Amino acid sequence: MRYDFTQKVLRTDASGMPLGWISYKQAATAYSLDQVLYSCGESIFIMRGGVNAITGQNSSIEINSIIATKGDLHNRYQNSKTYTPPLNNQALFARDAFLCMYCGGKFRKSELSRDHVRPINQRGQNTWSNVVTACKRCNCHKGGRTPEQAGMELLAIPFTPTHAEYVYLRGRRVLADQIDFLKSHFPRSSPLRQRIENEEFKG
Repeated sequence: MRYDFTQKVLRTDASGMPLGWISYKQAATAYSLDQVLYSCGESIFIMRGGVNAITGQNSSIEINSIIATKGDLHNRYQNSKTYTPPLNNQALFARDAFLCMYCGGKFRKSELSRDHVRPINQRGQNTWSNVVTACKRCNCHKGGRTPEQAGMELLAIPFTPTHAEYVYLRGRRVLADQIDFLKSHFPRSSPLRQRIENEEFKG
């Protein structure tokens, strides 16, 4: 079996709340240091070691797509109602499905930009609820105006992701079982949940 060593493992705390993504090497270290409380999801890697001098058997570590680790109490803050994940373009573009929220076109990351719905020069804030993904052409046309002032229609209302949604948005290649696990932590009214379910239905 040929493994994709760029595939990330989803790490959670002891209660099963998502923490973030780690590499297969970091996961193997957690297993070897007995820091893994339990694992779920599919087996995605098998790390083989040396031969046991007594039993003559090869040592191995089976790594699953989702692992729960010890001692991650800081996640209580990340799942509080007052927590706001850091704003960055990678997660923003993923939130908006790499679509321009003005013309509706789908673009590569290099062709997109962060637009402030209420511009900074009009006291707009650099917050999740005031930024959307825009192609560079639309962003240039809008300039320092609001969508209404520029005669442009905003296609979706920007929203602040929860920590679990943010973890999903930061994933570069999220497996089906990881999506299902993360989605179970999304709010029921989540636009992201609805989009994923629509994509699953179409697929």
